[in-house]
Amino acid sequence: MPFPSPDLRLIAVDMDGTLLDGDGRIPDALWPLLDRLHERGIRFAPASGRQLATLQRAFADHLDHMVFLAENGAYVVEGGVEISSDAMDAAFVASLVRRVRAIEGRDLGVVVCGKRSAYIERADDAFHAEADKYYARLQIVPDLLSVDDQIFKVAIFDFEDAATTAPALDDLRAAHQVIVSGEHWIDVMNLGVNKGAALERLQAATGITRAQTAVFGDYLNDLEMMDASALSFAMANAHPLVAERARFRAPSNLDHGVITTIEKLLDGLPEEAAPAP
Repeated sequence: MPFPSPDLRLIAVDMDGTLLDGDGRIPDALWPLLDRLHERGIRFAPASGRQLATLQRAFADHLDHMVFLAENGAYVVEGGVEISSDAMDAAFVASLVRRVRAIEGRDLGVVVCGKRSAYIERADDAFHAEADKYYARLQIVPDLLSVDDQIFKVAIFDFEDAATTAPALDDLRAAHQVIVSGEHWIDVMNLGVNKGAALERLQAATGITRAQTAVFGDYLNDLEMMDASALSFAMANAHPLVAERARFRAPSNLDHGVITTIEKLLDGLPEEAAPAP
């Protein structure tokens, strides 16, 4: 069974494990592809847990033609114009910072992710290096409780295994999301904040339909995004739950699967291209 012939208007793409190669870099082949997408009026939207400034730095030469779904969808910006944002309650953020500080027996670091910058109070080289990978605007402050900014997310880094720390925050799930977004990261956000909800707000703002949208992802924070598109692709290296939710498969990020699949979508897919079983 071939892929449906798409009338593409929007492509949303996760970064780590999806678009980025094995060295954490954007493949060179993406840049001419972005020009081609722009010529055809197709929006390209990186969708990531990373902050807006980090995504803008990565795509610095294409900012006028990009949409960014930053902070797992809590902050959506197109061409420098805010489409949507969802800030957390300041009192809750403070209580969460205190709570993580009190967790014993784990080597943890906290990033408070705001609209203007991300903030850390732990300044050792090991943690700073991990936070610096994802936050182009990163300030070291004496006390996270003194930060004055709109906060979209609190990210917790576990040097061992985030999945084993996350259950300690299970009681927060009644009013907030607690998402294991990677091997070492836990993201805490408002309920209803996810890449899929952000994508739906972007679709509503631009008049783009689910049928005109393609998405690519590999990990649990991509799950809702799979539901916002008729052309949902799980990478070959995807988490089993993402593979189950997506309609189609793409080659792994190591094989530049996003790029090769988009090229097939633009050129017309071969008859042997088949949906995921």
